[in-house]
Amino acid sequence: MDAQDNKRLVLEGYRLFQSGDIPGMLAYAHDDAEWIGPDADAVPFAGSFHGKAEVGRFFSELITAMQPTRFVIKEVIAENDKVVVLGEAMWMVRSTGRSYDSQWVHVFTMRDDKFIRVDSLYDTASAERAFRPDRPDLTAAASALRH
Repeated sequence: MDAQDNKRLVLEGYRLFQSGDIPGMLAYAHDDAEWIGPDADAVPFAGSFHGKAEVGRFFSELITAMQPTRFVIKEVIAENDKVVVLGEAMWMVRSTGRSYDSQWVHVFTMRDDKFIRVDSLYDTASAERAFRPDRPDLTAAASALRH
């Protein structure tokens, strides 16, 4: 596949994620796919996940822990086997009721019409503040979700 086909597949994966179809989205993952993210102590889905089942566990933990109240793809850049997606989101942490904004970057490596690796970068400090209401030094910068 060429770069534009890879871009189209990645965007379809985001569409499925946003519609809540995680099994459908995982159809675009290799059996030995990796989701590589930063570590963050208080964030239950932080870190790296290896294999399609583990990547599925990542998404299960993410959706269990929080929900997006805004999820916007800002730019998509594709070249050869790489697709880079820049975006921003607002997340509401279910356990604390706190929300936070985060800019994010996902770098997909594609192989055989599926992703084999995703390097995920996001603001771990904001996520930590939203997940840690027991830490006054952190929560001062997170905002309570207003209904």
